[in-house]
Amino acid sequence: MIRLQGVSKRYKGASKYAVRNLDLEVKPGEIFGFLGPNGAGKTTTIKMIVGLLRPDQGRVLVNGHDVSIDAVAAKQSMGFVPDKPDLYPRLTGLEYLNLLGDVYGVDGPTRRKRLEHYLEMFQLSGAVGDLIQSYSHGMQQKLALTGALLHAPALFILDEPMVGLDPKSSHLFKEIMREHVAQGNTVFFSTHVLEVAEQLCHRVGIINQGEMIACGTMDELRKSQGQAGSSLEKLFLELTDEGDSHEK
Repeated sequence: MIRLQGVSKRYKGASKYAVRNLDLEVKPGEIFGFLGPNGAGKTTTIKMIVGLLRPDQGRVLVNGHDVSIDAVAAKQSMGFVPDKPDLYPRLTGLEYLNLLGDVYGVDGPTRRKRLEHYLEMFQLSGAVGDLIQSYSHGMQQKLALTGALLHAPALFILDEPMVGLDPKSSHLFKEIMREHVAQGNTVFFSTHVLEVAEQLCHRVGIINQGEMIACGTMDELRKSQGQAGSSLEKLFLELTDEGDSHEK
């Protein structure tokens, strides 16, 4: 579903690569957690996958489509929620969702059914007629998630999707992710909440200073570090050399 081949990106004026020589494959039926310290290259990688940034070297393939060559076809199969959703404040929630429904060609009956389901789930039904500028951060996050789910994409790409969600909504969204991949679809998400990643993910990748330093199942990561039974948090801190600073 996602394939990165030798992907590198360096921002203008920067001495170091934000992402360097990244190779990764994420398959259908998989929840993949993308982890790393602040500034490690997670958001840059996600922006290249969704077509917001063009890599300096390498290829990004989504559902078999090269994002740099056939961006529209690639984007049709994905739903994306950034870490800070940039919504249209002068639209109502419903106007925003209908805009997305039009962009992705979701027919009327299907749109109404899905909106009713997700708006009720995220407790937005009573606020969907209000201007987005009146929404709290958590409400905007739930609206962005609803918009990403509206066209039932094969691939969810989520940058810190749990931020701002109340416990009930967070629980429900984790169930949505599990159901999504059970149908043969894919979820790719970044998070700093390592307990969530350990519970949810089939595999995780850890990026640090722009390079992938570990990738695999929890058992594979534990075996590679010779630490049977270790938590993802402990493995992460040791792999990213944050263990000492964490303890101080």
